[in-house]
Amino acid sequence: MHTKIAYLSDLKFNLETWKRELRFHKGEMETFQEKLEEIASRENEVRALKPLETFQNRIMIEQDVISKLIHRCNSKMKNISTADYSENIDGTLQNQQNLLRDDMKTYIKLHYELKEDMMDYFLKWL
Repeated sequence: MHTKIAYLSDLKFNLETWKRELRFHKGEMETFQEKLEEIASRENEVRALKPLETFQNRIMIEQDVISKLIHRCNSKMKNISTADYSENIDGTLQNQQNLLRDDMKTYIKLHYELKEDMMDYFLKWL
């Protein structure tokens, strides 16, 4: 039973870490949206507004992905909290978490690509 408690604790740690990171990214996207609105209010050039619109769309998509990933993390947390400590460890929770881990890796890679693109844009227009 001690092994299972440690196993579930490790899974829970991963989920809590991912949720903190996702909440941080959500706040970051809100800040970037504010900066885009600031640029939109003072720039009339098509060269500034066309990428701005694209970034706003990408932010909306990212915010949706963040919400879905947080929901998945919460769902996995619920599974962990209702786990039967008397059962043997069969790896089911770990396998399910591996799918989420892979999705998180992909999301983080795409997030930082977007962030780099936006920072380049901000350097040019702010």
